[in-house]
This record gives sequence, structure tokens and C-alpha cells, in this order.
Amino acid sequence: MCYIFNFVDMFKSLEVLDQIRLNFDGGGLFVLNIALAFIMFGVALNIKLNDFKTVVQRPKATIVGYFSQFFALPALTFLLILLIRPTPSVALGLILVASCPGGNISNFLSSLAKGNTALSVTLTAFATLSAIFMTPFNFAFWGGIYVNYYNKSGGAFLRPLEIDIFQIFVTVFIILGIPVIIGVLFAKYLPRITKKISKPIQRFSIFFFVLMVAIMLRNNFSQFLKVIHIIFIIVLLHNALALGAGFSIASIFKLKRKDRRSISIETGIQNSGLALTLMFNPKIFPPDFELGGMAVIAAWWGIWHIISGLIMASLWGRKPLEDE
Repeated sequence: MCYIFNFVDMFKSLEVLDQIRLNFDGGGLFVLNIALAFIMFGVALNIKLNDFKTVVQRPKATIVGYFSQFFALPALTFLLILLIRPTPSVALGLILVASCPGGNISNFLSSLAKGNTALSVTLTAFATLSAIFMTPFNFAFWGGIYVNYYNKSGGAFLRPLEIDIFQIFVTVFIILGIPVIIGVLFAKYLPRITKKISKPIQRFSIFFFVLMVAIMLRNNFSQFLKVIHIIFIIVLLHNALALGAGFSIASIFKLKRKDRRSISIETGIQNSGLALTLMFNPKIFPPDFELGGMAVIAAWWGIWHIISGLIMASLWGRKPLEDE
């Protein structure tokens, strides 16, 4: 228990983040939306309509992977928050990241890890489209529970979450749904062009995301440096929880090893770029909403999950799978 209390004392310094205002102007928000839409278009180039048939042909692995990502991870995130007790904006940032679908490099990492790439692509396709409904639902549900818990636990009063769920739905549909639909159709009817551009777009999308993070932090870099060591620990714990949960749940259901690897990666690689886009939309979060902790969590998550994903995938890739 003493370690938990030490965590709590250490996390008190995160309160400085709650006071940071990280508002984009209209032009910055537009660039952010275009960047994420471009990233999702690149993801969709590797998705085929036939991939959705896997849901019917191999329902067990798909259902387990989907459950791990959209049900288990948000619930476990809430338990982690109760354990480490970060500041409210950091806690809501963790919940928002956990509510998002998988990240844009999960399919590449699954292939590098010698996992089930077909399953990874299917989960990416299914999760990305269903995120139109599941992301706002999970954030409103778990975020609302957290606010009620925090207010009853004697902390400074937090106003109830008054998030426009319909606006989240519209935003996710525009920046995820439409680019994915266009990308899938592009890959279907222009396969030769798709084969040439898919890998360059995937690589460029990583650069695009790092650029998004740099733009967001440019005016608050000194504050970010003061807390990066604490943010690093929180995101490390959260990401390890996500990767471990995916692998453990797949193991409980006795899936093949390559399926376990892919589900672990799909659960541990989150689309934190979507989280950034949502939190900077003034129609979703009011201008006076404390975004500092949320934004820094989402930004560092986007960097760290690439590092941790590459490490895990490289280690798994060196370990041959036995015949199953």
C-alpha cells in the first residue's frame, strides 16, 4: 500500500497540467482533422470487403478481440485509475484513449510479430467502423462513473460530464467512417495504385502523427518537460495493462498463439490521434474544459505505443511459433 500512496503523492504534481489551456484555433483543428482522416484512409487501403467475412467464418477470435478492446480495456482502465488516483484531467484522458479503436500501425506490428495478420485487419476494420458508436458510449459511460466517484470521494467538485454524444458520433463518422469507406472502395477498384501507395502512406502517417503532437505541445513544452517522467510512468502502466489484457483474455479463451499476439497488439495500440481530435473540438468539449492532462496523455500515448509495439513485435517475431 505504501507504493500506492507514493504514487498519489508523486501524481499531485500533475495538477499543473489541469490548468494548461491547449486550445487550437480553427486552422489548427482543421489540420488535425485532415491529418487523422489521411491516416485512416491509409489504414483502409489494407482493408478488403472480404475481411468482414472473417467475423462470420471465425467468430470466436474476432469476438474475443473485440471484447478485449471495447469492453475489457475501458473497465480495466477505470480500475487502474482507482488504484493510482491521478488528477481528473489525466484520468479522463486515460478513459478517452481506452475508448478509441485500434491504432493505425497495428496491422504492420501484427505481421512483424508473426501474428494472425488477417485477424488483425478484420479487427481493425470492425473496430474502426463500430467506434462511431462505441467510442462515445464508452467515454460517456466510464467518464460519468469516474466523475460521480471522484465527487463522492471528497475531491474538489467536478461538474458532471456534459458532452454532446451526437457531436462525437458525427465527428468520428466524418474523420473515421468516411475516410475508411473511401479507402476500402479505392483499394477494391484501384488495386494497382493501392499496392504502390499503401506502404508509403503508412510510413508517412506516423510522421503526420508526430507532427500533430509537436504542434499541440509547441506553446506548452516547458510544462510538458516538468511532468514527462510522471506521464511516462502512467502511460507505461496503461499500455502494459492493455497489451497484457489482450494476451491474457485470448489465452483464457484458448486461442492460437498467433491470435493471442494479434489481439494483444490490437488492444495495446490505440488511436490516440482520434482522442486528440475529439478533445480539441469546441462543439464536444467546452472552451473552459481543462484539457491539459487529457491532451498530454493522448499525445504521449501515441508516441509510446509505437515504441512498445515495435519492441513486443520484434521479440515475438524472433520467437518461432510451434505448429498448432
